[in-house]
Amino acid sequence: MTSVSAGAGELDRPLTVVPAGERGATRIADRVVAKIASQAAREAVGTLPPDAERPSASVVVHHHVVHVRVHVELDYPCDIGDRCRRVRRQVVERVGALVGMQVPEVVVHVERLHLTAAPGAAHGRTR
Repeated sequence: MTSVSAGAGELDRPLTVVPAGERGATRIADRVVAKIASQAAREAVGTLPPDAERPSASVVVHHHVVHVRVHVELDYPCDIGDRCRRVRRQVVERVGALVGMQVPEVVVHVERLHLTAAPGAAHGRTR
């Protein structure tokens, strides 16, 4: 009959601590970075018109630097420049915080503007 060790002797050995730099590396897929950038853009844009597409992003990652291209649709009238600045700022902050990468460039493409009528405004042509 063969005996099976319970492993008690293995617990008596001192644990070897390997420095973090020698244990390996963590690689975050580009598509994950793009999803994080898309979500950050959604957060910055806020409420969208019902027929608007959700913001999307594409990224180019080189080492720990990521260049982001975001596509958004906005309601109009609005301050387009301010909304784009908020998207850029949010993408830089969220990608930096969540994946630890530098984001030197965020290009925001406004794909479409959705006209939102002011409450009580007339629809169609008026004289």
